[in-house]
Amino acid sequence: MKINKIHKKLFIIVIMAYLIYIFASQQKTINSYKAAQKYYSEQIAKETLHKETLCNKKNNINSEEYIEEVAREKLDMYLPNERVYIDISK
Repeated sequence: MKINKIHKKLFIIVIMAYLIYIFASQQKTINSYKAAQKYYSEQIAKETLHKETLCNKKNNINSEEYIEEVAREKLDMYLPNERVYIDISK
C-alpha cells in the first residue's frame, strides 16, 4: 500500500511538471506570435500611409502647380520674363 501511494504521488508530480512545461512552451509561442502581429501591424500602417501619399500625388499630377514645379526643379524651365537668381555659393 505504501508503494502504491508513492507511485500515485510520483505520477501526480510528473503530470504537474509536464503541464508546467507545456504552459511555458505555449506562452513562449504566444509571445512570438504577438511580436509578429505587432511587426506586421506596423508594416500595414506604414504601407497605408505610403499608399495615401501616392494617391495624393496621383491626384495632383495634372495640376498646373505640379507641372510648374517639375518644370522648374527638374527641367530648369522658367516663365518668360521671370528673374532667376542663382546661388553661386553652392
